[in-house]
Amino acid sequence: MTIFSTNARKKTHLISGAVLGTFILGHFFNHSLGLISIDAMEAGRRTFTLLWHSVPGTILLYGALLLHFMMALDSLYRRQTLRMPAREALKIVFGLSLPFVLMAHVVAARVEPIFSGIEATYPEILRSLWSSSINTTRQTVALLLAWGHGCLGAWFWMRGRPWFPRYEILLYTIALLVPIFALLGFINGARSLERDYAEHGGYGDKAYVSEAKLRVDPALMENIRLALYAGFGGLIAGTFALRALPARGRIRVRYPDGRVAAVSLGFSVLEASRAAGIPHVSVCGGRGRCSTCRVRVIQGLDGQPAPEAAELATLTRIGAPDNVRLACQFRPVHSVTVVPILDTDSLGIKKQLAQQNGEGRERRIAVLFCDLRDFTRIAEHRLPFDTVFLLNRYFEMVGEAVESSGGVIDKFIGDGAFAIFGLKSPFQEACLQSLAAAVRLSKGVRALNQTFQGELEQPLRLAIGLHAGPAIIGEMGYGRATSLTAVGDTINTASRLEGLAKEHDAELAVSVELVRRAGLDLEGNMRLDIGLRGRQAKLETWIIGDAAQISEVLPAQG
Repeated sequence: MTIFSTNARKKTHLISGAVLGTFILGHFFNHSLGLISIDAMEAGRRTFTLLWHSVPGTILLYGALLLHFMMALDSLYRRQTLRMPAREALKIVFGLSLPFVLMAHVVAARVEPIFSGIEATYPEILRSLWSSSINTTRQTVALLLAWGHGCLGAWFWMRGRPWFPRYEILLYTIALLVPIFALLGFINGARSLERDYAEHGGYGDKAYVSEAKLRVDPALMENIRLALYAGFGGLIAGTFALRALPARGRIRVRYPDGRVAAVSLGFSVLEASRAAGIPHVSVCGGRGRCSTCRVRVIQGLDGQPAPEAAELATLTRIGAPDNVRLACQFRPVHSVTVVPILDTDSLGIKKQLAQQNGEGRERRIAVLFCDLRDFTRIAEHRLPFDTVFLLNRYFEMVGEAVESSGGVIDKFIGDGAFAIFGLKSPFQEACLQSLAAAVRLSKGVRALNQTFQGELEQPLRLAIGLHAGPAIIGEMGYGRATSLTAVGDTINTASRLEGLAKEHDAELAVSVELVRRAGLDLEGNMRLDIGLRGRQAKLETWIIGDAAQISEVLPAQG
């Protein structure tokens, strides 16, 4: 039974982390006062303890510590796979290590004064920490681990925020300088103590050490430390033991290229992708704070759990249709087929064919070019961020129209797109698919116009060009810019037909050859014989004012 919703757990984790981060920042500031003097450190300590050693401060601090640790274990237990980016792994490792490197210091600074009734001053604490190289090293590692864990957690939370790029350099500078000043203050404060320099670089104040031993039984303190070590270690071990219990069931997450991730019930789609080694974009690290991991569910959506508040808010913000879900939040209860929207190559079609056709080979394909008409004029009256948002909605619509029809987006060119049909289907079917995509594009741009009706001075208009024939398919480009693409007269002709559609103020210009290969008849529409550069024969072309109307002659799409 789930006591807290996903959103409540995330907020608890975030708020408790913010409390601990505030404490750590204050502690580091206190250390940095050692650059001034040991007296400044002691004055800072008294102010610092006035808040955090009070009853409310103690409850807030240790309550946040316990909650944060328990939420971390809960998150680790719910994480269905331990495959994750290195930064996420570091954050978890740092967080789980902290109790073990901090325990000795916490017992000495907080538990021991409870039994002895005497609170140690900063000079006494420094003498204790510098009395041996082990204590010094442990404290330094603890400082760096605590700060690293906090910075990684804050980065995962901030990086998806619209304001983060403006302050990114400043925040990175603060993240770097704070521990440096703290460590320098820690070292300078210790070295400023006028005591005999110990043999191994520590400050051994024999009178203080003897007095400290008389305050409380050292064996009791050691037993408390061991009990705390065992408690935290047991909680972590118990979490991994629970993860190892047999799963309640298995589901399959299928991808259009034929790959399947067979995972236990409870996996999110993003976790399934990672478990199967399938690349999946996720800018925010799988926390539902961005939409980059979103997928379109093309099979198996019925009966799945509805989006919770955090996912619903993100999907609403981007205006996603009902069949689009955030992969990091969507945990299917039965098998599904998904298409990662922002990672076309995850379809695997282009990648698979690139391996087969690296040197290039001829294949008969259907080609689609589309372009937004007068978009430059529309963009002139909109803010840059609004323009980017509108273009992304348009690109998403184009991608869905092409992929749903069986094609592959080769590339986006400005506000236009180039798509290929027939990479893994017969030529006739490819021709039908390209016409079906043109219909979907026509309907899609009308839906966009309806959505943005109050924001656009003039409606969006498409120009589409379709042609079919032989082309060379192969990997082309340089370095990381290499990808599978197509070249040849067929591609040039399709591009020219898109321009022809604009010239005739029509939505679609399609070659008669493609329509004939598809087995359709478009009689009743304008038909032109056009001349193309480099070709002696005329190209017979249908000019269609409204591409959606050809749906009447298309066979029913499965």
